[in-house]
Amino acid sequence: MGKVHNNPRRGSKQFWPRKRAKKAVARVRNFAKLNDIKPLAFLGYKAGMTHIQVRDNNPASLTKSQIITVPATIIDCPPIKPLSLRFYKKTTTQTKLLSEIFSDKVSKQIKHGKSGKIPEAYDDIRLTIYTETKKTSTSKKTPDIFEMCLGGKNSEEKLTIAQELLKKESFPVSEIFDEGQLLDVHSLTKGKGYQGPVKRFGVKIRQHKSEKTKRGPGNLGAWTPKRVAAGQIAHAGKMGYHQRTEYNKLLIKIAKAEEVNQNGGIKHYGLVKNDALLIKGSIAGSAKRPIVLTFPERVKKKPQVYEVVKISTENKQ
Repeated sequence: MGKVHNNPRRGSKQFWPRKRAKKAVARVRNFAKLNDIKPLAFLGYKAGMTHIQVRDNNPASLTKSQIITVPATIIDCPPIKPLSLRFYKKTTTQTKLLSEIFSDKVSKQIKHGKSGKIPEAYDDIRLTIYTETKKTSTSKKTPDIFEMCLGGKNSEEKLTIAQELLKKESFPVSEIFDEGQLLDVHSLTKGKGYQGPVKRFGVKIRQHKSEKTKRGPGNLGAWTPKRVAAGQIAHAGKMGYHQRTEYNKLLIKIAKAEEVNQNGGIKHYGLVKNDALLIKGSIAGSAKRPIVLTFPERVKKKPQVYEVVKISTENKQ
């Protein structure tokens, strides 16, 4: 009788296929539904991490009224600029773009076509924005472009507010998010390059007397059909640079640049030059990577309230 293995299969099939993302800016498929007519997302850049001393105000916590240390991610958020308004019509198979109206104050770095007209009938309005990369320490020259939905129902009021947003020169992160709320974070993980089955899938390394290879799968599948099943066998391949979404991350504080800048600059980033978000815990991706922040889609409970006592600015080099 063969040996019974109690361990699960090697490698999760939750995310498939395991290939690299097409763009550095994460793609958001679904946005939260809000009654307020406002932008539902913001685009920032990951600077690094720090730790914050906060007072725990949760009455049910074991550390009630005590000062505790919380890890936090710093996201540099330069003001975003409006690029265009897009009008969509929903069909049976897809969402069709009807018309696009561009802003009069678009940067010379962005090339675009002529503005269209407001269609008589449409189902959705979306706002396209771009970032001011020159105001960050990312050393990027070209701005990142991102399309987002607007809150509220389709109405004349929504169109009026959307046109007012298009006329704005820029708007900061404090106009969209508030301290103490939950956010969904969309980002890309660190790229690992071409990796083998052991690192990519967690395959167990075989003994030294094994045939052909030690760091590979022990079986490529059944005898028939006479082929290797696609996606079933742990093979070497590209690893990392995958899009991931983390739900319900707590926004602890919207801080000024001088409050979060560390002595000697933040490791792998430099100095923060704009307002920064301090988000509890870690976030996928490397430093200088674009991070898309949206309103939460799966809110189940109220976020925990923290009173910030001190933000660490010690050198992490």
